[in-house]
Amino acid sequence: MTDVDTTLAGGSWLSRAFYQLARGVCVGFCRVWFRMTVEGLEHVPRSGPFVLAPVHRSNMDTPIVCVVTRRRLRYMGKDSLWKKSFPRWFLSALGGFPVTRGSADKEALVRCIAVLKNGEPLVLFPEGERKSGPLVQPLFDGAAFVAAKANAPIVPVGVGGSEHVMPKGSKLIYPRKVHLIVGPPIVVPGADQGRVPRAVLAEVTTTLHDELQRLFDVAEACTGGGKARPIIPGDAER
Repeated sequence: MTDVDTTLAGGSWLSRAFYQLARGVCVGFCRVWFRMTVEGLEHVPRSGPFVLAPVHRSNMDTPIVCVVTRRRLRYMGKDSLWKKSFPRWFLSALGGFPVTRGSADKEALVRCIAVLKNGEPLVLFPEGERKSGPLVQPLFDGAAFVAAKANAPIVPVGVGGSEHVMPKGSKLIYPRKVHLIVGPPIVVPGADQGRVPRAVLAEVTTTLHDELQRLFDVAEACTGGGKARPIIPGDAER
């Protein structure tokens, strides 16, 4: 098995144990420094693959979203970071897997599908790069595509307050309130029956966009970034 195959397959028990340790530190930091609260954890699948699709406003979004599940989440990273043995092990243990920077999107999608077909949860930011402001930007259809190919649900996440925690260009992490809301899973129609038409993928992407905007609005309001709305906080971990 090649190094790349190993990272896609999930790694050893030692790397998984290291992930749980790192996640515990991250969760503790987030709850203390960001006064983080979470709701909707009942929507996170306890087993099987799924695509976690968060709003993306900060470099801190990647560690922040690990609080939604004890299961190891998988992330894409540029392959140049995997060239040396220790960084390769460290990043892989944290759930990362390499994708060639500047390569065709198809390669990245194929590797994402491989992770999902291995039964693991995958994090994809459907807006692509970090964005700013209260509006969810047009989404790429990659989340819908890989979810359809792997017959996996998409779990949307609104992340409120992360842009204030670490604004674009900042090297500091500020102690601002963060609130996460996990929405109900979105299932791609026909994914269990084979090929899904492009029109269906487009509809799913539109549904995901609308749901992310709804969740983001409420999550931001809960951090003081908008008009307050009544919610039932639930930050128990799964």
